[in-house]
Amino acid sequence: MHIAVASGKGGTGKTTVATNLAVVLSETGHRVTYADCDVEEPNGHLFLTLEPESRTEVSVMVPVVSAAGCSLCGICAEVCEFNALAVLGTKVLPFPSLCHSCGACITLCPEGALDEGTRPIGFIRTGESRGLSFVGGSLSVGEAQAPPMIRAIKRRLPGDRIVVIDAPPGTSCPVVEAVRDTDYVILVTEPTPFGLNDLRLAVGMLRELERPFGVVINRSDIGDSLVWEYCERENIRILLELPFERRIAEAYAAGRLGVDENQEFREKIQRLYHSIDQEMTHVRACRSQR
Repeated sequence: MHIAVASGKGGTGKTTVATNLAVVLSETGHRVTYADCDVEEPNGHLFLTLEPESRTEVSVMVPVVSAAGCSLCGICAEVCEFNALAVLGTKVLPFPSLCHSCGACITLCPEGALDEGTRPIGFIRTGESRGLSFVGGSLSVGEAQAPPMIRAIKRRLPGDRIVVIDAPPGTSCPVVEAVRDTDYVILVTEPTPFGLNDLRLAVGMLRELERPFGVVINRSDIGDSLVWEYCERENIRILLELPFERRIAEAYAAGRLGVDENQEFREKIQRLYHSIDQEMTHVRACRSQR
């Protein structure tokens, strides 16, 4: 089962839930992979020390222009939806950072003057930690396109174990790429006006993608009651409520896991998985009866 942990905004506790869930499942006998798909601000490795750690460069395809064969017809620039090519004077000028690696320019060039080149965009970090496997990406500074890196991470995910995906925050393309083919999504929010606004956006995204999901309310003893009221109106299941606890916050700030600091917190994370497992068992049973 692939479980994504997402949030409509950053800072809600998404990585806290994802890392602690992965470790609890691993320590209770499950085969687990933790996937850090928050490639613009990855920090799962700060809590899951990798021994050993290996890194692999990730590259994307970009067109390379052969000046000798190019007739400056401009078809490559016309077919590019992302304005990654321009015909300027006597040459074709590529803009690699805008390229989405679709290959249209190479395929449709009548002169065959474009070849496939590569451009590095970051690296994938892999290793083992506390009995689980780790795979995560880190996008290079200045890179604007996270989805290719997320796809590279997901190609490495096994199908025979529980995978906990730490998704990027928000509701844009990187989040969609991270959660679109998962079995279940945990939405982490907080009971504040900002938390509610972004929760609404995330719920809309997941309903469009037809992904089953539930909500974890972090710092549940602060703020107002509007998140609970919204979930009740929308028939959204609240999987877990986590009140603020200084000891857990201090552990997070020091790069330690809450499940190592507090037995009650560990039991709550265990119940979170059991709730999801029961819900997915029910969903699978309903599907088999159709």
